[in-house]
Amino acid sequence: MSRKIRPDAVLVQAVIAGALSFAHLHDIAEAAGQDGWKAWAYPISVDLLLVAAWHRIRTLRADHHAARAAWSWFGTALIASLGANIATAGLLDLHAVPIWLRILVAGWPALAFLGGTLLVHTPADPAPQPSQSVDERALPEVELRRDDEPEPAPEPVVVPAPELPAAAAAPVTEGPVVPPALLDHARKIADAHRATAGEPLDRDALRARLGLPAPMADAIATHLQLT
Repeated sequence: MSRKIRPDAVLVQAVIAGALSFAHLHDIAEAAGQDGWKAWAYPISVDLLLVAAWHRIRTLRADHHAARAAWSWFGTALIASLGANIATAGLLDLHAVPIWLRILVAGWPALAFLGGTLLVHTPADPAPQPSQSVDERALPEVELRRDDEPEPAPEPVVVPAPELPAAAAAPVTEGPVVPPALLDHARKIADAHRATAGEPLDRDALRARLGLPAPMADAIATHLQLT
């Protein structure tokens, strides 16, 4: 089954608008003293700078970079195109073009070349880094390994009781012997819980996490100053 070709209204409108703008730019350039092929080159230069700036803006926005410089060159080309369209609407005598307009038309090639070069070769500004939330902070890694042949237990240490104020001082008794490796493992668990939940780990939760008898878990909690 043959497919019917249907004209796109937006495309037709774009072609008409581009042709009119092209003709207006040509008329302004020719009135400013740029005759022959030079008058036809001016509209091409303006439209190319406009398209290049828009393409650069879309690329930078897709990569989450700032596009201030690209927007400035897009505005420059847009002002040149709109200015030519408005000037040919009877507001300017094309037979007596003012000096300042002749200067602008004569200097446009250098300006367009500079803009195109900067759009192509200027590196993009780094994208702003989002602030790191609490949930995304790097938490200490707690690795649990069980080997068939456990390593020899290190020398035991006696965990001293926490110091109390003079008014509430009580006799200090020695607690169970806590191996350093077990104490370091419990400290990692408590630090990870504090970083994740934002509050210290209590004694009951530590006892449940370690799976130890109550006296040993209480001795570890006392050493870590857990409530």
